[in-house]
Amino acid sequence: MTKVPLAPLPDAQLLRKNLSLWHVIIIGLAYIQPMTLFDTFGLVSDASQFHVPTSYIFALVAILFTSFSYGKMIRRYPSSGSAYTYAQQAIHPNVGFMVGWSSWLDYLLSPMVNIILAMIYLQALFPAVNHWVWVVGLTGLMTAVNLRGAKFVANFNSWIVFVQLAVIAYFTYLVYSQLNAGFNADGEIAKQAGVAGLWSMQPFWTEMTDVGKLITGATLLCFSFTGFDALSSLAEETKDTERTLPKAIVLTSLMAGVIFIIATYFMQLYFPNDPATYFENIGETQPEVLKIVGGAIFQSWILGFAIITVMASGISAHAGVSRLMYVMGRDGVINKRIFGYISPTLRVPSYNILIVGVVALTAGFLDLDFVISLISFGALTAFSFVNLSVIARCVVRDKRYNNAKEIFHFLIMPTLGFISVLLLWLEVEWNALRAGLIWGVIGLVYLAIKTNGFKRPAPVHNEFK
Repeated sequence: MTKVPLAPLPDAQLLRKNLSLWHVIIIGLAYIQPMTLFDTFGLVSDASQFHVPTSYIFALVAILFTSFSYGKMIRRYPSSGSAYTYAQQAIHPNVGFMVGWSSWLDYLLSPMVNIILAMIYLQALFPAVNHWVWVVGLTGLMTAVNLRGAKFVANFNSWIVFVQLAVIAYFTYLVYSQLNAGFNADGEIAKQAGVAGLWSMQPFWTEMTDVGKLITGATLLCFSFTGFDALSSLAEETKDTERTLPKAIVLTSLMAGVIFIIATYFMQLYFPNDPATYFENIGETQPEVLKIVGGAIFQSWILGFAIITVMASGISAHAGVSRLMYVMGRDGVINKRIFGYISPTLRVPSYNILIVGVVALTAGFLDLDFVISLISFGALTAFSFVNLSVIARCVVRDKRYNNAKEIFHFLIMPTLGFISVLLLWLEVEWNALRAGLIWGVIGLVYLAIKTNGFKRPAPVHNEFK
């Protein structure tokens, strides 16, 4: 697919293009935060009726189809606007605005989730300290790191990602060892009727499996994969964008998915029944999971490190949303002077970084489950329209359906991606759907004002040729 260049801007208004494939993958894995599988395990085990790895498989399939669509759109429109730009250019500027507006629920709330998670871990270690101390301090750290630029973010996160993978590997080994010795969280496996041993299909499928509940679990797990799409917001800071970013997006998704599926297979064998029998709060299971499997000392060490991992994820999320806001500001659909500003010395969207930091402070008031559901709403909106954008641009506009290869790449693949995401839409939690729709209505009213009652399209500053 032919690359379409952005209209040139003065160097002082451009982001610094210095990210390699490895930098982008690191930012993606840090954003995804592999150790989040400990946090979501109880919630998804309950939603999927004890089939967490299968819910991860469902989510991964939808994500992989959609990641290929992201790759096609990046080659066509190498902009940091991500799904906002793709829908704007391939379908209509007004559609693009609404996709970008909805995506804010994904991008803008993601740093908050990491603040909330870090707060949970810190309160477990230091219960006497007021939680606002952690909220303010962690938000300040995220903001300061992002002001240093995307490459600094990647370098800062790289060792954190490596240690996360080591922690997951060691944790899985501990679970494997206990299962191999004939024990799970309920005691001796041989004394438990109908409970599987070390190797079994039970975590994936049983005769009581409900596909609808598996999809419900997969919908919650979209939150676990949101880092892959945020990588597209680094398009204007990545070297050889049209080759590097599509590859990075697919590799990041696949690597994370494999890690999640393997680790939760053993976890589901170890915790085979209702998660409420093992955990006091199934929405915040990491502290208890670590203590049950590894003991109090292991828990304290890993919780201490988990605080760093969620900060790495928050820093990456912070970078992604500030770039989306920059492109929307550059286009003029939101205030250009503020949101479209690039610091001439730091070469980062510094005003946006500071604004996201201020918004992240509201994490002290929010509930983790609700925020995760809202993030899924924003992510699913973006995923849906990226798949539709491929069809609109390549099939409808460019008429690229002249042979079997083109039909497969530009029609069948994105259609499968859209159908996969649609199945996830059917299981979105109602309160999150209602809040997302309210947010969408607010955006629609704003767009009506901006376009004089839809008499003209939403503004586009940089036209693609």
